Amino acid sequence: MSGFDADRVFTVSVHDVPDPTSPDTPSHTEKLLLDFLLQYRVGGDFIYRDKLRANLLLKQYQLEVDLRHIGLYNDEIAHAIQDRPAEVLPLFETAATKAARTILFPLANGQGSSSDTAAQSIPNVQVLVKSGLNLQQFRDLAANTMNKLVRIPGIVISTSVLSARATKLHLQCRACRTPRVVYPPSGLGGLGGGSDRGLPRVCDAPEIENQKKDCPLDPYLIIHSKSTFSDHQTLKLQEAPDMVPVGELPRHMLLSADRYLTGQVVPGSRVIATGIYSTFQSAKSKSGGAAALRNPYLRLVHLEVSSPSASGGSGSNPFGLQFSPEEEEEFGEMARSEGFYDRFAKSVAPSIFGSLDIKKAITCLLFGGSKKVLPDGMRLRGDINVLLLGDPGTAKSQLLKFVEKVAPIAVYTSGKGSSAAGLTASVQRDAVSREFYLEGGAMVLADTGVVCIDEFDKMRDEDRVAIHEAMEQQTISIAKAGITTVLNSRTSVLAAANPVWGRYDEGRSPGENIDFQTTILSRFDMIFIVKDEHNEQRDRMIAKHVMNIHMNRPNQNADENGETVGEIDIDKMKRYIAYCKAKCAPRLSAESQEMLSSHFVSLRKQVQQVEQDNDERSSIPITIRQLEAIIRISESLAKLTLSPTVHNHHVDEAIRMFKCSTMDAVSAGSADGLSRGELNDEMNKIEKEVRRRLPIGWSTSYQSLVREFVTQQGYSSHALERTLFVLEKREIIRFSGQNKIVHRVGV
Repeated sequence: MSGFDADRVFTVSVHDVPDPTSPDTPSHTEKLLLDFLLQYRVGGDFIYRDKLRANLLLKQYQLEVDLRHIGLYNDEIAHAIQDRPAEVLPLFETAATKAARTILFPLANGQGSSSDTAAQSIPNVQVLVKSGLNLQQFRDLAANTMNKLVRIPGIVISTSVLSARATKLHLQCRACRTPRVVYPPSGLGGLGGGSDRGLPRVCDAPEIENQKKDCPLDPYLIIHSKSTFSDHQTLKLQEAPDMVPVGELPRHMLLSADRYLTGQVVPGSRVIATGIYSTFQSAKSKSGGAAALRNPYLRLVHLEVSSPSASGGSGSNPFGLQFSPEEEEEFGEMARSEGFYDRFAKSVAPSIFGSLDIKKAITCLLFGGSKKVLPDGMRLRGDINVLLLGDPGTAKSQLLKFVEKVAPIAVYTSGKGSSAAGLTASVQRDAVSREFYLEGGAMVLADTGVVCIDEFDKMRDEDRVAIHEAMEQQTISIAKAGITTVLNSRTSVLAAANPVWGRYDEGRSPGENIDFQTTILSRFDMIFIVKDEHNEQRDRMIAKHVMNIHMNRPNQNADENGETVGEIDIDKMKRYIAYCKAKCAPRLSAESQEMLSSHFVSLRKQVQQVEQDNDERSSIPITIRQLEAIIRISESLAKLTLSPTVHNHHVDEAIRMFKCSTMDAVSAGSADGLSRGELNDEMNKIEKEVRRRLPIGWSTSYQSLVREFVTQQGYSSHALERTLFVLEKREIIRFSGQNKIVHRVGV
């Protein structure tokens, strides 16, 4: 087992009392393990013997052993592996190597040339111990788990470069040329970095008679071509964000992987690591500090990967969840049930009243469309991005928090505290090798999941630009500190923002309310403008709903028509989403294609009409991206019901959703049945009249203006109010006396 620690004595037990029940000597233990490998069988199959042979034929000198099988075969050895893994596992590897030699060279009985060929052709076999131990959290690892086998879940945040570590060194004395073989201790400080620590100081060749031996001190040179090396890699594991107690920083843990465990994972993968919890003395603490103060790390013996980013895209089951046949049956029934789409949408954040369309949009976002790779290698994203733009107090952040809970992989961040590096990736320097490496940010950690960005409008512009590429191309390309690379970020973005003035101002165009550039708006598939409308009946319903929640009576959940809402609980939703994403990737049917293309053309016409009426470019663009958005929405609606093709009713619903979100936002701002173009004409006329009627320094009452313009000349009151509002902003008029008197103050 190669780990971080050089073999320095740390603690020595004085009284070594042999335990009568356990296997007494190392050789006895080794024999028991060898018997286990060769004789353990399930049914009629000798599973480990067959597995070992299959691996050897593939030139993979490794064997994965299940700890439960060892427990069934010999309970004491299983306990020994859990309590003293550092002693037992090297014996296990020796036993596995012997077993491998027995299997491939059955005639070599430890003598003659055939046993030498066996020893040469089969290097040491690595044993990976898969255990069903209970998962422990980072915070539970304490002194009493030291040197025991532990199993912890987490996210890999960085992986070091593969390095070769010497397992057998071939030395030669530079004076008398005598060869010598050394097996170096496997430690972090090992024999890397050109240091000659650990080599013998004096030459131990016997003197040849009548020739004086004068080898100098430190005589040995390493002959690299005859030495053997094994791969080694350092991983950094961070606890999953949902495990961290509030107000604490996530903990980190170093993992040391060797031979076949190296190169298995990429940053961002969720893993469950099984290993020996041990310590090493870091270079810093050697120079000064306490003698026996050590840094903990985990010497890996097994790595379970439970993430999509590691299996290279869409594996058969990206989220590492196993679905039983009964569960699949239940999911199929759910998908076929009547009105399932509405029921699922109402189960999204059930404690929030109303906003059904937004919940439906979030449902679509959770399922996502189908991603496509075209023959020329171009990728079209399948993830749906949604922007909620609205007044404070409309439960935007609550929706985001709910999505973070229900999406199988999700990261929640607030715009004010997020920098470009925190969202994409930062460059760190490795403490040991002094090399630069990348640590993934939120968009990388949430690969194939959802990123919820709250307070999107408070982000600095240069940070917001960082996610342009992540939202459309679904990659993050980085060129910093001599690292140029592209990281995957196949994420959906759910963003919440406030309009420019904090509240949505009805009197202004969407362009004045939304302070984002067109570049970022066109990347959102659906843009909802959430207004806090004053409406007595709705206010009563909401108040009643809120009171029920505060009084813990959530069973009286009723929607606007007073019908109770069927709820699906969060865990089931989570598993159902993972199941649909893994199993279903719908495609458009011919009729739905025709419908979509004709519809897109009419949408463009509508936008052109709005632009002509208002005599300005629409701030929310309708581009070809929006056509793709409608395609994705209809695919996600088909995926929700596990349907392999997109039918017309899916397209109808997708177009309705698009109209009530983005198209609604495009045409917002027209009032009193006037388009904004006509409104602007009226305002210009009113402004001229007001300037003519009120010389500088004069004042008049607001009522008389209303009487004159609205009742006598027939202008709309909205136009008058808006004109006075604009004039006041330009400091041409001033209100006084509770806005009843209008003074003309400026030119």
